[in-house]
Amino acid sequence: MTTTQLRPAAPTPPRKQSAFGRAIALIRNTWRALTSMRTALMLLFLLALAAIPGALLPQRSLNLGKVDEYIADRPTLGPWLDRLELFDVFSSFWFTSIYVLLFISLVGCIVPRCFDHAKALRTQPVPAPRNLGRLPHHHRTVLDESPEVVAEHIRSGLRGWRVTVRSSETETTVSAEKGYLRELGNLVFHLSLVGLLVAIAVGKLFSYEGNVIVIADGGPGFCTTTPAVFDSFRAGNIEDGTGLTPICIRVKNFHADYLDNGQAEQFTSDISYQAGADLENNTWRDQTLQVNHPLRVAGDRVYLQGHGYAPTFTVTFPKGETRTETLQWRPDDARTFLSSGAMRFDPPGGLYPSEEERRKNQIAIEGLFAPTAVLHGELLSSGFPEMIRPAVAIDIYRGDTGLDTGLPQSLFSLNKELINQGRLTKEARKNLEPGQSVTLNDGKTTVRFDGAKEFVNLQVSHDPAQQWVLVSAITMMLGLLVSLVIKRRRVWARIHIGEAVDDESKRRTVVELGGLARTDQAGWGDEFDRLCTRLLPTTSSGKAGD
Repeated sequence: MTTTQLRPAAPTPPRKQSAFGRAIALIRNTWRALTSMRTALMLLFLLALAAIPGALLPQRSLNLGKVDEYIADRPTLGPWLDRLELFDVFSSFWFTSIYVLLFISLVGCIVPRCFDHAKALRTQPVPAPRNLGRLPHHHRTVLDESPEVVAEHIRSGLRGWRVTVRSSETETTVSAEKGYLRELGNLVFHLSLVGLLVAIAVGKLFSYEGNVIVIADGGPGFCTTTPAVFDSFRAGNIEDGTGLTPICIRVKNFHADYLDNGQAEQFTSDISYQAGADLENNTWRDQTLQVNHPLRVAGDRVYLQGHGYAPTFTVTFPKGETRTETLQWRPDDARTFLSSGAMRFDPPGGLYPSEEERRKNQIAIEGLFAPTAVLHGELLSSGFPEMIRPAVAIDIYRGDTGLDTGLPQSLFSLNKELINQGRLTKEARKNLEPGQSVTLNDGKTTVRFDGAKEFVNLQVSHDPAQQWVLVSAITMMLGLLVSLVIKRRRVWARIHIGEAVDDESKRRTVVELGGLARTDQAGWGDEFDRLCTRLLPTTSSGKAGD
């Protein structure tokens, strides 16, 4: 006899994956990681974290002057923060990247869950487990009724549950489940979150926002025909400013209510406006604006954001011709509204023989305005923000104010280089009350302070997706409420005929109930006991286990 020794077969070497296969696997694994709920939650937290610099640091889109001042005060740190786009957080590439990844992640993990939930709604409750005694909640009893009667009683008692009755030769089982709306609420919450992100993105693309200073009490008003009418204008990425909704507004008056300490309690402004067909019919409509109570017209909103004072000066030139100007001054003290500003007056044509001489006789005013004047010697300050006792402290200059250069100049201060170069010469420093005037060195030119008017800061906002943001936010809250209140529960009942003790004893019906909480188990034990009492009211003997 010969013995043949069999050698074990050599292991099959793993098949080497092609570069294309590895690329597909990498894409598949990356997509699975990106579309997981854990990644979505991490990105949502990261988005909230990324928004913190936008709340702590001045943003260029809101206040360019504060950003420039912040960078100038921090010559080392400021430029680095600017390179990292921390002054343009919400339009930066890194914030946009987080925003887009969050959107993709939410869509990728919610859409499959929607299909799974739709499939679950069409699926019958699962059959009863083989051993109900192993469930967290269990009850067993023996009844005198027939299995058919007990099964019908249990089925009718589970009103509001999705119930399926399965029968065989030896037993009858009842499967019931409720709480499907919990998953639906969860899906509505996440779908609404996606809708909120989309609505915000659409609003950023097609929205625009402009701020304008308007003089009250007979001021000229403005019309939203072009971005040039606004003092500052910010348009969406697609909006170019050529399709603005035409609205004309005049400010009739402004009133502020103050507490005794000078804190503003309420702002109110009466305006007249035209929009739509009113522009063709020249019909003006009246409206009252208050803080957080905007004018809503033609899809735009007009907000009352702030106010201040616009002093009025009249300059009388040597031949008796006058120039009167009312211009807003900047409130430097938010408590007392002590304001600063500057004005420039060009002499009338023909007053001087040459243009060069005319430029040398331009008048400039720079100083402070106090709505409620308080004098400390010659030093002017304000004691209250309401215009009770107005006064100004001004420096008056003569010379080249830079009006003919075409270069932009500040409304609130003169060009110090013109003063340092001697092109502007100070001729007087004076404190004036309404009606008072000062005569300059030539003995012919006078500057009179005529008082002041209120001005208001109006913001015109257009956001076509605003209503969808509100709808998405409301449905988010409703979906979250449903997912927190509704609980997932499963109940099974097994009904069969028990064994007889002897030949003459009656065979009784054995009923087993089992319960399983698919979510949290808080309160489920008491609920299960009440459910057993309702479903089995005629218990003759039995035992329960949890």
